[in-house]
This record gives sequence, structure tokens and C-alpha cells, in this order.
Amino acid sequence: MKKPLRVLIVEDSEFDARVMVNVLRAGGYDPYFKRVEIRQTMQSVLLESTWDIILADYNMPNFSAPEALTVVQQSGLDLPFIIVSGGIGEDIAVEAMKLGAHDYLMKGNLARLAPAVERELREAGNRAARRQAELAMRESELRYRLLWETCPDAVILMDITGLIVFANPAVQEVFSYSPEELIGQNLSLLQPPHLRGGHTEGIEHYLKTGERHLNWRATETLGLRRDGVEIAIEVSYSDMLLHGQRRFVGFIRDITERKRAEKALRESEEQFQVAREIQQSLFPKTSPTISGYDMAGASFPAVAAGGDYFDYLPMLNGCLGIIVGDVTGHGVGPALLMAEARAYLRILARNREDLGEIFTRANRMLAEDVGEERYVTMILARLEPELRRLSFVNAGHPAGFVLDRQGGVKARLKRTGVPLGIHADRVYNPGTEVALAEGDTVLLLTDGLDEAMSPQEEFFGVERVLEYVCAHRAEPAAEIVKGLYQAVRGFSGNTPQMDDVTLVLIRVLA
Repeated sequence: MKKPLRVLIVEDSEFDARVMVNVLRAGGYDPYFKRVEIRQTMQSVLLESTWDIILADYNMPNFSAPEALTVVQQSGLDLPFIIVSGGIGEDIAVEAMKLGAHDYLMKGNLARLAPAVERELREAGNRAARRQAELAMRESELRYRLLWETCPDAVILMDITGLIVFANPAVQEVFSYSPEELIGQNLSLLQPPHLRGGHTEGIEHYLKTGERHLNWRATETLGLRRDGVEIAIEVSYSDMLLHGQRRFVGFIRDITERKRAEKALRESEEQFQVAREIQQSLFPKTSPTISGYDMAGASFPAVAAGGDYFDYLPMLNGCLGIIVGDVTGHGVGPALLMAEARAYLRILARNREDLGEIFTRANRMLAEDVGEERYVTMILARLEPELRRLSFVNAGHPAGFVLDRQGGVKARLKRTGVPLGIHADRVYNPGTEVALAEGDTVLLLTDGLDEAMSPQEEFFGVERVLEYVCAHRAEPAAEIVKGLYQAVRGFSGNTPQMDDVTLVLIRVLA
């Protein structure tokens, strides 16, 4: 089950706010959020509703993170406050932390957002627990003990020598000792041998000087279970006077599962890097040089490795195949599937002339290797340079276009079949052949181009793609490809790219 989370977002961009919400949702939360961008609205919202955390942009036209932080502090609420900025210097970030902000992240790298939120919620919970504990202690020791008894984390109360005088029921789950077994034992019983001396020295140093060698809040270390197994734990310490005697309280959480998840995430990132390297190694290094034609292609990767693909295939009778495809999903699997599809098509293109037969055979082989969750959309165009003819087959891929010398749409290279890999017995037929003329432009693309989104959640769209190509059709093909991608990124406000952008463009010269 996803964890409910009420998020107050101080941000002037609705798109940026939704990106953060989507990242939190992917991180295991079920967020409810409200976006504010001026002081008055924020003051009202804080009074009217209860919030778990605040995410704030640093600079906005009518507000700023420091001002928002002041509003929170004046309200008397103890809410985790994380700055999420497009680009502030480290000195500014440090100053914001001194003012009371709990963390800061860059909008271009939100991988830490969910872990940072988890950590600050936990810290806020610990602060709240400590405040409650201190209040309860002032009222009565009984109330204090009741609070610790119901705490989900292991709670251990020690004297200045590390002797345990109280343990709550949760110690059984963390360390496999009952509370009664721990009372009268030294804390070292719950520590691996190589860590015991450091803890004792740290306590002695603190008692003598009041200085802490380590941060007592949420320190990660190792614990020792009754069966001798070492476990990853997170410990928060505090000290207090109880009946006039100095005592130390440790709040201990088993974070073994969290450490496993972090390791899995690192391994996943390594896999994405491998997938990206595989993907990039398969793209053509240069475009073919054919008299009477100017062509260029490129693939601009998103953050995560996707399955976009383009290639130039030598074909029978001096023809050239131009192919653009997209494998579903992200990571090593799609990258390997793309490599497999590339190998099949290169072999088939050298031995078969009929485009429909090439896709029919490739589909049969791919369908044997992919599961129901994977498929490949692809368009293959065959250029006959001397005859200036273009034929094509389209397996579930976005339509390609042929524009005339005035920039009008001369032909749409629409889908002629379903994506490859879905039905092994599918037969593919080519679309209508197109006669090319001087000044024509052929454009093949993936959906990362027209589905790019602005901060206002508006799609770039096919019409804008065609308008750009029409307006720049006299420029070299490589410049059009590069300029179109830059236009898309500008339209998206240079926010993190959500999908690969791949295109091939061919100009017919005199």
C-alpha cells in the first residue's frame, strides 16, 4: 500500500509541481498536494489544513523559499521544509539550511526526493516523539514509559555507563531479546565487538565536554541480534535527567530492508547505464552520402535508458533502408531487444527486397523471444535513389511524413500493421509507394518528439513538428534535426526529458 502524504508545494510552475508529485508517487507515496505561490495564500492554507511536508522553489516572481520558511516558523508548526530549486549556489543553500530549511535538491535531479522526504518525515516524527516524551516526563514518569511502550522503534534507556535500565517491547522484534533479558545488561551486548569501544569513548567524551563526536540524530550503524547476526540499524540518541540522574535514551530502527532497497536502486542505475551504452553503440556514427540527397539522423536520450532506435540498412539493387523504431520499456531488457531487432533487420534487408516480407520474418523471430509486456513499433522506408521512389512498411509506429518543396504534406507514411512481437503469425504489407521530387523532405520520428510537454502540460504536437521543418526546409538536414530538438527542449522549459527523441530527415536535392 502506498503511504498517504499531504504535501504543500510552494511553486509558481504547475508542471514542476506535478513532476515532484509524480516522483513521490513513484517512490511509494500516495500524495495529496496543494500548490501556492504567494504569502497570503500560504498563510491561509497552513491555518485551514494539516500538512506533512513542504516543498518550496527558491525564487518565484512574488515569493521565495526564505519568505515561505518565515511563514512556517511564525505559524509555530514543525513541518519538514525542503527546497527544490532549478539552480541555486551551494552558499545560498547552506544559508537556507542555517535559516531552518531541512534539505535542498535540484530540479534536474529528483532521484533523492523520495528518500529525502522519508528521512525528513522520520526526523519530524522523532522530533515530535521527543517533544511528547519531554512533556510526558515533566508530567510523570508513568506517561513517559507508556509512550515508549507503544513506540514502534526499539527504545532503550541507559545510565551513563551504558547499563540498560529500561527496554520497550519493540526490542524483541529488532534484537530478538525480551525487554526483561536486556535490563541490567550493558548496551555493548547489542553491538558488534568492533564497535563497542567507540560508543563508550563517545559517551565519556560527551559527559566531560558536552561535545558530540557524531550526529545523535538518525545515525546509521550496525547492531547485533541475539543469534549473532549483524543488522543495519538507525539510532537517534537523547539525554535527560530522570529523578535527578543523567540518562541516555536510544531510539533504534532496523533498516535492513531499506538498505536492501538502496542497494537494488544502485544496481538498477548501473543497469540503466549499461543499457544506455548498448543503445548508443548501435546507432549509426555517420549518415550515408548519396548523390542528390542530404540526410541526417539522431537520437537524444532521456534520463533513463529507453528503446529508441534508428539505422541505415544497405538493401538489394542499390537501395537504402531507413528505419526508426521504439521498444517498449526502459533498461537493459529493451536495449537488448533493440539490439536483437537490429541484427534481424540487417540480415533480412541484405537478402530480401519485399518490405512486407522483411517485417513478417522479423516479427516471427521477435515474437518467439519477447513476452506479452514487450513489443516494438517500427517504420522501414526504402529509398531507390536513382528512381527517386520511396516505399515503406509501418508496424504500429507514429506516421512518417513526406513534405513537398512548399512544405505541404505530400504523403503520410501511416501504420500498415500492429507492432512487431505481438502476434507471431502476422503478415505485413507495404504502404503506397511515394514518388519523390526535388525539394521534397522525408521525416521519420518517434513519439518522444510530438509528445514532449510544456510546463503548462501542453504537447508539442505533430503540427509544430511540421511547421518547424517547413520553415527550415532549405537548411542542411543535420541543422534541421539539431534545431528541431532544441525547439522541443525550449518548449519543454528545459525540464527533465521524459522520453528519448529520435528522428531521421532526408532532403531531396536537385
